[in-house]
Amino acid sequence: MENKKKIIIAIDGFSSCGKSTFAKAIAAQLGYIFIDTGAMYRAVTLYALENGIISGAEFNAEAVVEALPHINISFKFNPQRGASDIYVNGEYAEERIRGIDVSNMVSRVSSIREVREKLVALQQQMGHERGVVMDGRDIGTVVFPDAELKIYMTADARVRAERRYAELKAKGDGVTFEQVLENVISRDKADMTRAISPLRRADDAIELDNSYMSVEEQMAWFMKQYEQVVG
Repeated sequence: MENKKKIIIAIDGFSSCGKSTFAKAIAAQLGYIFIDTGAMYRAVTLYALENGIISGAEFNAEAVVEALPHINISFKFNPQRGASDIYVNGEYAEERIRGIDVSNMVSRVSSIREVREKLVALQQQMGHERGVVMDGRDIGTVVFPDAELKIYMTADARVRAERRYAELKAKGDGVTFEQVLENVISRDKADMTRAISPLRRADDAIELDNSYMSVEEQMAWFMKQYEQVVG
């Protein structure tokens, strides 16, 4: 892949579609940098929850905005995972950002204009040199509208809930499948209807429904799209 021009690969889509797994596999295959933008929004949400700024009963958007200068987000490569872990103010947070409490609040936090402005600017800075794979909700429409390859991922809601439920159970989370399914459906609605940078398919994005595809099948599909772009 050394002689291929470096491009930006934007992967957008619904929650629990396996976007991060797909993006990590692409980055490993191409030798690109993987940036999990969803983890960045989860990191802000985690900070707000753990510092009492928001809770299940109270949501103070102004307080979240006021806290932004105090939230530092960074990634460090973890050779055991073959991927980067996220840190909040220098503290490892990869596991904590994946909990159901964060999942239930992240759509509301990510709908705050100032949060999106801060993280979009950071994401654009990270992708300045190209050679990156970035996944999220608005990568191909807002963060990198000039990305050379845009993919829009979707999958059946129950299939996505089953995947997420299995992940949480493996971590010992006591959540029920019904709670996870409800979270998936509510996040879909919130992501698609928010006023700022809603989830939508970019006009030049290629759709991938991976409801019943293995990672290997997805990668075979991707390489065909990639070769068409880089030649």
